[in-house]
Amino acid sequence: MVNTIPVRRSFQVMLKPVGATCNLACAYCFYLEKAALYEGSHFRMSETLLDTFTQHYVAAQPRREVFFAWQGGEPTLRGLSFFETAVEIQERYARPGQTVRNAIQTNGVLLDSEWCRFFGQNNFLVGLSLDGPEELHDTYRRDRAARGTFGRVMRAVDLLKRHGVDFNILTCVHAENVGRPLAVYRFLRDDVGARFVQFIPVVERTPNGAGVSPRSVEAAAYGQFLITIFDAWIRHDVGQVFVRTFDAALAAWLGYRPGICIFEETCGRALILEHTGDLYSCDHFVDSTHSLGNVQEAPLHVLANHSRQQRFGADKRDALPRCCRDCPVRFVCNGGCPKDRIVPTPEGQHGLNYLCSGYRAFFQHVDGPMRMMASEWRAGRPPSNVMRLLAT
Repeated sequence: MVNTIPVRRSFQVMLKPVGATCNLACAYCFYLEKAALYEGSHFRMSETLLDTFTQHYVAAQPRREVFFAWQGGEPTLRGLSFFETAVEIQERYARPGQTVRNAIQTNGVLLDSEWCRFFGQNNFLVGLSLDGPEELHDTYRRDRAARGTFGRVMRAVDLLKRHGVDFNILTCVHAENVGRPLAVYRFLRDDVGARFVQFIPVVERTPNGAGVSPRSVEAAAYGQFLITIFDAWIRHDVGQVFVRTFDAALAAWLGYRPGICIFEETCGRALILEHTGDLYSCDHFVDSTHSLGNVQEAPLHVLANHSRQQRFGADKRDALPRCCRDCPVRFVCNGGCPKDRIVPTPEGQHGLNYLCSGYRAFFQHVDGPMRMMASEWRAGRPPSNVMRLLAT
C-alpha cells in the first residue's frame, strides 16, 4: 500500500502542468528556454500522471499538512478543469487528519471571476507577479505581442480581492526598478494592498557565462534596495506587511532556520516536476545533469532521496568558499543560492555569490533592529513595541 512508503526526510515538489509554456515573454524569464528539453511536446500534464503523482506525494509526506505548489511557465494555461480535477484527486488520497493546501504562481493575465471563485472556494494561495508601478512593471513583463501587462495584472488584483482570495506579490528586482525601492514598496503596500511580498533579484548570466546581462540587478544596488525598504518597513509596517526576506532574517536571529531555500545551509528538498513526469533537482537546475528520473517509472520517494540529490543539496554547504565560512552573517545568508555563485572571492577561490556584497550590507544593516525584534519576540511583546523603541 502506498501509505506505508518509508520516508527519510520530507520534501516538496513544484508542479509545472504546462512546462515552460507561457502566454507572456518576460525578458528576464529563465524558464522559457526549458521548452527546448521537450521539443515536439504538447506541454500538457495528463490527468493520469497527476493521479499517480498525487497518490505517491501525499503518501510520502510525514506531516499532517501537504503542500502542492503550481508554477510554470504559466500554469493557468492548463485550464480550470484540470485544477478542479487536481483538488478532487487530492481529496481522494489525503489520509484522515491530513490537510492539503495549494499555492499557484501566476502572471494573472488569464484570471477571471470563475478562476478566482475557484481559488476562494478551495483556499488556494495565489502568488501574483508584479514588478511595481506600470512603467516599471511593463519594462520587462510584456506579452508575446510586446504589449504591457500591467492593466491586466491589476484587474486580477481586483478580482482576487472581490472573491476573498489570499494572495501575495512576487516582485522581480532588476536594473530598472532597483533604483526606486520606495516607489515599488509604497505602490505594493498602498495601491495594491499587498500584505505579503517577496523580492526576487534578477541575475542573468550571459550566454558565454562571463558576466551578467544588463537587465540584472547590481549586487550593491540590491542591498541598498532592501535596506531602504527595510528602514521604511521597520518604522511603519511591522506586523502589518510581511516581506519574506525580512521574515527569514528574523527567523535566523531567533535561532531558527531561515525558511527560504536560498538562505538554508543545504538545499535539495524543493524539487520540480515537469509536465512529462520528469523530476529535477531544482527550479534553477532543470537540465540533463540534474534529472532524477520519471515518477511514472520509479517511486517518487526514491527519486527525491536519491544519493545524487542528497549530494546536490549538501554541495551548497560543502562548496562554500573560505571567506563565506568566516563571514559574520553566514548564519542567515549561508552563501545564497548556488545558481548565483558565479564570481571569485578576493583570494581567487571559485564560488562567491554574485549578490554577496548586497546581502552582507543588508544583513549587517538590520543586525540591531533584528536583535531588538528577537528580544521582543522572546518576551512575548507585540511587534508595535519595536517601532516604539526605534522612535525613542
